Order: sequence, then structure tokens, then C-alpha cells
Amino acid sequence: MNNPNFSSGPCSKRPGWRLDVLQDAAVGRSHRSSLGKSKLAQAIDESKNVLGIPDDYLVGILPASDTGAFELAMWSLLGPRPVTVLVWESFSKGWATDISKELKLNPTILEADYGKIPDLNHIDWSNDVVFVANGTTSGVKLPNWDWIPEGREGLTLCDATSAAFAMYIDWSKIDVLTYSWQKCLGGEAAHGILILSPRAVERIESYDPPWPMPKIFRLKKGGKINEAIFRGDTINTPSMLCVEDYLDALKWAVEQGGLEELLKRSMTNLQIIEEWVAETPWIDFLADSADTRSNTSVCLKIVNDAFEMLPKNDRSAFIKAVAATLSKENIAHDIGSYKDAPPGFRLWCGPTIEPSDVKHALEGLERVCSEKLKDL
Repeated sequence: MNNPNFSSGPCSKRPGWRLDVLQDAAVGRSHRSSLGKSKLAQAIDESKNVLGIPDDYLVGILPASDTGAFELAMWSLLGPRPVTVLVWESFSKGWATDISKELKLNPTILEADYGKIPDLNHIDWSNDVVFVANGTTSGVKLPNWDWIPEGREGLTLCDATSAAFAMYIDWSKIDVLTYSWQKCLGGEAAHGILILSPRAVERIESYDPPWPMPKIFRLKKGGKINEAIFRGDTINTPSMLCVEDYLDALKWAVEQGGLEELLKRSMTNLQIIEEWVAETPWIDFLADSADTRSNTSVCLKIVNDAFEMLPKNDRSAFIKAVAATLSKENIAHDIGSYKDAPPGFRLWCGPTIEPSDVKHALEGLERVCSEKLKDL
């Protein structure tokens, strides 16, 4: 039976997932009990193991998904240096807005339209640099990590929520990285992961932000990093049910062969779509360049004269009608583009998606969309 779940967050569960994988969850137990702490510590250790995170980097579980983790990072670390923000989709634009209007740091904003990426060769590395690894709403990812110098003065703050576990990360280029396990591993929502390099820890210990810090943002204790947070003593109460689900996803990742195999699974899904796009005259990728084409949040646009002549509201209505039909037929759920993105389709193709399901969804998309295009 085909899996029709293509939402870009929360994303599809791993193949073969069942409710009974949660039977050992520490429900009804304190997260501060020895059992609760051991499961949280296991989640941290297994995350470092699968992602190949260096031993001297800290990994912590935080509230409020990737958004909460990245907000905490910005509010805790930004301020001592000028800030540059790279913007090429809605979430990176949101980080730029928060840095400008909430933290009032007057950042340099390098912005590109949907489908494009800012010029990565003209960045002032005396600045702290804020960016996403993959534009979840634009289908555009970083082409590589070569543009980040080893000897940078500022810190790199990377939102990698739709990249971690599906794209290669060069940890030597990372000072701060966040993700949510609801993305590439299909875990349940509401929890974020924060990863800090030694340079980031040094910043936190040497810098006190001038703005009030909410309790759930406080990483310091007695002027030093609160290392207990990075051993599983979370700032607030986590869902032990969600933690158990994450542990199951991490176990599955190891059983698949680890990070290399997860990357291969996602790239295979992208290749299937690339072959279909090459054979289908009315569809194309939103990403302008093949080397920045996302292999997780794959965004597509319709290239048809009659469609392109429609007002934007009518184009959006067309996309919604196609997506609704595919969902009603249980072929593909949630494949409409993000609300702020150009009208089009977005299929999640991370490692929890099977290639056969991608093929089935594309067959349905071609049939339904072709029929509706004939009516324009």
C-alpha cells in the first residue's frame, strides 16, 4: 500500500512505523528521573553518533521545535559583532525580521528571490552570519560549505531543520546549528535540537545580552554554560512520548546504514523527480540551478502559457484544486506550495519517503494536473 504523506513538516513517519514502537516510553514519569534522564541522554548521544557531530560540540533538546531552538540561539549569541543574514525563503526572512525589529541589531541582509540564492562570495566574515542550510519553502539548498572560511572571525548560525539527516554538514564550518526531529526523521513535533561549537560556548560565557532573557532561553548558570542542559536536563518539560518516537527514528536510521544511507535515500527520491521533470514539458523546478536543488523539500512550478497568464489568486486556486484532488484520492497529501511561496507544488522527499511512493505521487500529479491544464 502506498504512503501518501508528503508534508514538509511534520513529515512522514519512517517506513514500517507502528504505534507499538512507543510501548517503552517513559510516560507518567518525570523527565528528571533516572529513567527520563537516561532516555534524553540517549537521544543526545545517538544524534551525535548518526550525524557525526564532533565530541567537543554540545547537543541539547529544547522546546518549541526548530523555531524555538533558533530563536534561543539568536537571542543568546547575537550582539557583540555586526550581523549578516542570508535570505532566500520565508523562514530565513523571518530570522532577518526578528534580528532587525526585535533585537534591533540593524543587520546586513543579502536577499534573493524564491528559486535563487544570495551571492555567497561577498560576505564580510568579521560579522556573525545567519542562514538556512535548506530553504524549506523554496526548494533551494546551499550548494556546498566551501564559501565559509575556516579562519572566520564571526560565528555561523545555521538553521538546518530540513537538511539534518538528509544533507552533508561540514561541522568545521558550523558554530551553531538547529533542527527539529519532526523533519528528516519524521519524529513528532514540538522539540528542537541546538548544537553548539566550542566557539559558540565561548561567546555565550563571555557575553551577556542587553535584552531580557526569557527562562526558556537561558543557557547560563553562574556565568558558565549550563552543561546539564546538554546531558538531558532540559529547560522545560519534554514529551517523553515524543522522545521515545525520536529514539525509534534514530534506531531506524542506524539500521539503514547510518547517515550515508539516509542521504542516498533522499537523493534517490530527488533523482526520480528529476527524471520526471525532464520528460514533462509543463513542469520545472523552482530552484534555478541544479546544484542548489533541494533533495528534501522539492519545490516545483508549472511552466504553461495559459497557467502563467492567470492572476496569482487563480494560479493559487488551481494548485489548491490539484492538491485537494490528490489528497481526496489518497495519492498525495499536503503537496501545495507554502503559503508565502510562488504557486506550485512541494513534495517532501527526505529519507523516510520510499521511492515507490514518489513514483506513485508523480503519476497522480501528472494525470490530475494535465487534465486541469487542458481546461485553461
